[in-house]
Amino acid sequence: MKKTYILLLMTLLAMPSMAEEGEKEKGITFEKYNFKSADLRQPTENIDMENGVLGIADDRGFTLQSRDGRFIFKPYLFMQARGQYNYYDDEGLDKAYNQDNVANSGFSMPYAILGFTGTTFGRLDYNLSINAAATGGNVLQQAWVDYRITPAARFRAGKFKTPFFHAYLTTLGETLFPCLPTSLTASVIMPYSLNAVTPSIGMGFDLGFQFHGKAKLNKKKDSWMIGYEVGLWNGSGSGVNTATKTLSDDSHIPSLLYAGRLTFMPWGNMPATQGNSHMLTGRHMLFGVSGGVNVESEAESTNDSRLGVEWSMLYGRWYAAAEAYWMHVGFTKRQKIDEKYNFWGCYGQVGYFFTPSLQAGFRYDFLDRNGSGKDGILNMPAAVVNYYVNKCNLKLSAMYQFTGRYGHETQLDRDNDDLGLSTHSATLQLQYSF
Repeated sequence: MKKTYILLLMTLLAMPSMAEEGEKEKGITFEKYNFKSADLRQPTENIDMENGVLGIADDRGFTLQSRDGRFIFKPYLFMQARGQYNYYDDEGLDKAYNQDNVANSGFSMPYAILGFTGTTFGRLDYNLSINAAATGGNVLQQAWVDYRITPAARFRAGKFKTPFFHAYLTTLGETLFPCLPTSLTASVIMPYSLNAVTPSIGMGFDLGFQFHGKAKLNKKKDSWMIGYEVGLWNGSGSGVNTATKTLSDDSHIPSLLYAGRLTFMPWGNMPATQGNSHMLTGRHMLFGVSGGVNVESEAESTNDSRLGVEWSMLYGRWYAAAEAYWMHVGFTKRQKIDEKYNFWGCYGQVGYFFTPSLQAGFRYDFLDRNGSGKDGILNMPAAVVNYYVNKCNLKLSAMYQFTGRYGHETQLDRDNDDLGLSTHSATLQLQYSF
C-alpha cells in the first residue's frame, strides 16, 4: 500500500514535466502564470469577460491550450462572502410577535462558483459554472456554447444572461457595488388582491437562444463599433431549468421572452466592467438600448414589456454610468382584469481609482415602485469603497445604502412603498477569484 501511495505522489509531481515533454508529440501545453507587480494595468484585450463571472487575465491561474491556439481550457473559481446589517422601519412590523427592526442580518455567501471556459476548433466558445451556494435550479448558474461564424455573426445557446440592463450585463466580479441597484431587484407593488403577481424590472440568467455580434465601422484600433443581441428565452428566470412554457391564448405565439439589445461604442470595444485595477489607462464608452416582451409571465397571468436605455464609460481611472428603464404590466384575458400598470426606475453611479488598489464610488437609485398611477418614489443613495489585493486576486468592498421616500400622497402610501426593503443597509464583502 505504501508503494502505491509513493507511486501516485511521484506521478502527480511529474505531471507538469510530462505535459511539457508531450508538447512536441501532441501539441498540448500547460502554461502557468505568475502575477507581476509591473503589470497592474493590463491592456483591455488581454482580459476575457465572456464568461460573465469574472475578468480572466493571463496572470491568473493556469491555462491548457494547443500550440495553434484552437483549443483552450481555463478553469476558474469565484467566491463572495458577506457580512450584512439591515435595519427596517416600524411599519409592517408586529411588535406583538417580537419582530425586530434588525433582520436579514449576519453572514451570507451569495456565490461560490466553480467553472471552466474556453474555445474548441478555434470557433466554438463554451462556459459552464456551478454556484454551490445556490439552491434548486440556480445551482446551474451558466451553461452555454457560442459558435462564431464571424465576429459580427455569432449564436449562443444554453443558460446565460438575457440582453437587458448594464447593471446585470456587467461581469459579476467586476461590479462597482457588491449589491445591484434596488430599482432592478425589488419586486413592484401591485394591488393587494394581486399580490401573487410581483415582477421586478431586472432580468437575469435564463435558458434560450441568441444571435449576436460586434462589428467595427472601420479598421482603426479605436474605431466606432456597433453590437447587437437578439433572441428567445423561456422567461422563467434562472431558477427554472426545464421547459414549462405553452402557447399564448391572447397572441397565439409561444409564451416566451422575446428580447434584444443594440449598442454603439465610439471608442472601440467596451469591456463588461465597472472598474478593474488592471485597466487604469485608455478610454471606452457605450450607448445602448434594450427591450423585450415576456409573454404570459408570472404564472401565465401577465404580459410584461420592458424598455431600457444605458450609458457607461471608462476613462483612465474613472468609471461612470447612467441607466433608465420602464416596465409595463398588462394582464392576460383569462384574468379578466382591464387595469394596466407602468413602473420605472433609474440610477447613476461613478467610481474612481485613487491608487491601483483603492477605488471609491457613489450611486443614486430611484424606483417608482407603486406604479405611475400613484404619487411617490423611492430614492436610494449608496456609497462604496473597494480595496484590491492585486497579488492574490482579493477584493474587499464596504457599502452603505439608505432607502428614502418622497412625494407620497398619504402616510399609508408612504409606509407601504418600502415594505420589505431595509431603511439602512450596510454590506462588507470579501471576493476571491482565480
